[in-house]
Amino acid sequence: MRVTTKGQVTIPKEIRDRLGIGPGSEVEFLPTEDGVRVVAVNENISEEEVSRRFSRILDQMAGTLDLGGMTTDEYMEWLRGPREDLDID
Repeated sequence: MRVTTKGQVTIPKEIRDRLGIGPGSEVEFLPTEDGVRVVAVNENISEEEVSRRFSRILDQMAGTLDLGGMTTDEYMEWLRGPREDLDID
């Protein structure tokens, strides 16, 4: 994307659709360590719409993590390493 002389950018349609951004929508640009994060400000979004979007995101994530048979606790220990604050022999 290119920034215009007025500091404007065009948000790609795929992103607008995914975030529910339309004419008159507001977005925020939040600085991060890696650059900038664009956040849609959805003041008038219903709980039903929030739930629908959350469910869609969960559906998209389903099956993307294979723990190889590990339990959640085993995975967390593998990920974080053993906890030194617990005195377990």
